Amino acid sequence: MNKRIGVLISGRGSNFEALADSVAAGRLPGAEISVVLSNREDAPGIEKARARGIPARAIPSKGLEREAYDRLMVAALREHHVDLVCLAGYMRLLSPHFVAAFPQRILNIHPSLLPSFPGLESQRQALEHGVKFTGCTVHWVDENLDAGPILLQAVVPVEDGDTPETLAARILREEHRIYTEAVRIVLEGRYRIEGRRVLIHPAKGPEKK
Repeated sequence: MNKRIGVLISGRGSNFEALADSVAAGRLPGAEISVVLSNREDAPGIEKARARGIPARAIPSKGLEREAYDRLMVAALREHHVDLVCLAGYMRLLSPHFVAAFPQRILNIHPSLLPSFPGLESQRQALEHGVKFTGCTVHWVDENLDAGPILLQAVVPVEDGDTPETLAARILREEHRIYTEAVRIVLEGRYRIEGRRVLIHPAKGPEKK
């Protein structure tokens, strides 16, 4: 039986598309994206998902308390029997209720080398701080902002002429690459968590005859 992924978005959904491309290309064997959910009705990623034949819906968050809203999202994910939740540009902090509903089954991709530059506008933060390298991070999600155990990271050099936009574009290419890699590691169970450290086991090679 396929492992079922639920993807949460708030905008264009480029990381969702990268995951969907990886599923279609066989880079995530035994996986399927079973639903895409957004807190914004105008999120372009919703139509992109529907164009691929993936169930997608917006659940507007306006006017709802955080936990009340998260209960709606959790119910929608459970309706689709989701095994793993992937946040892909989802611009909401999850409540303890949401995190408890999917323990160690929620991943996020963030455009910095956490714990540096959490939150919004990470590329601008990196440039203002003058770092020579930044990048992206896939981490487990807890109820704190960009704070869960780190699974994978990729380094991106900062160039002298970078703007937040040019830096973001180069980081995004690495996001698309490592998110697929991280999801595969999790679905294959090739890791263990010791405190805050995530230890990754090598992939099994073909059996010798």
